[in-house]
Amino acid sequence: MAVSPQFYLLLSAIVFCTGLFGILVRRNALMFLMSVELMLNAANINFVAFSHYYGNLTGQVFSLFVIALAAAEVAIGIGIILVLYRNFDDIDVTKATTMRW
Repeated sequence: MAVSPQFYLLLSAIVFCTGLFGILVRRNALMFLMSVELMLNAANINFVAFSHYYGNLTGQVFSLFVIALAAAEVAIGIGIILVLYRNFDDIDVTKATTMRW
């Protein structure tokens, strides 16, 4: 029994909305990064689902690129979080507006 693409789209929409909610509500930088990861994973679900539906590997290749992009985003994000914690003793993203020359 095959799962129809509508279920994958519904799952992807739920995961994306959860990530969007996390970005809009949370102030913690780690939660912010995790929410961005959720949104990228929702895009990966769509890529793989449509790749399977249309029978080609293009979506899976794009999904690998998105995973590589997410790994780079985490590496840069952890560096920014460490600088925030070192300067402000907190990882609240609203305090980063005071970091100016």
